[in-house]
Amino acid sequence: MDDTPNPTHELTTHGVGPWPGEWPDDPRYDPELLRHGDTRNVIDRYRYWRMEAIVADLDEHRHPFHVAIENWQHDMNIGSIVRSANAFAADTVHIIGRRRWNKRGAMVTDRYQHVVHHEDVDSFVAWARAQGLPVIAIDNVPGSVGIETFALPRECVLLFGQEGPGLSEAALDAADAVVEIAQFGSTRSINASAAAAIAMHTWITQHVPFA
Repeated sequence: MDDTPNPTHELTTHGVGPWPGEWPDDPRYDPELLRHGDTRNVIDRYRYWRMEAIVADLDEHRHPFHVAIENWQHDMNIGSIVRSANAFAADTVHIIGRRRWNKRGAMVTDRYQHVVHHEDVDSFVAWARAQGLPVIAIDNVPGSVGIETFALPRECVLLFGQEGPGLSEAALDAADAVVEIAQFGSTRSINASAAAAIAMHTWITQHVPFA
């Protein structure tokens, strides 16, 4: 059956209203959402779907890159990075350091995105090595190379630091490569969540074919 909502559904400023007419006979659909409407921040394909059904469908086509974020200062950018990871269908987001992280910017996308925790850089790197995943740090530090000309591995972990201090010395030392995003203005750095989105989209342009 067609996965998209009935085009006659009433659109609201926060989603779609109750499903009009006969309900679809499909276990992916949530009766409560069909009855009351779906105001979630999801694409039309997933309107009225159960959360578990959305996650299962995403698992069928997640990309083979991971995202890792150091979490030492409860940086509010972390939530936005998780949201971008969901938008670009990253395999998993890894939170390094503090277990609690600022979820405000995630806009509940963490419900659909696999998120795991690592106590410190050493345990994260041990995991990455066991998986055979190179760690690509993104930071504008001496010795970094431009991401615009760098061939990102298809299977890898993109590692990001905190707003302000950037990546820790331990993280930079453990990285297989350190890349930076070209800048042309007066600011020393761009917002951490913006940098993460650029890096993820760079991976997309290198590895995802477009018609």
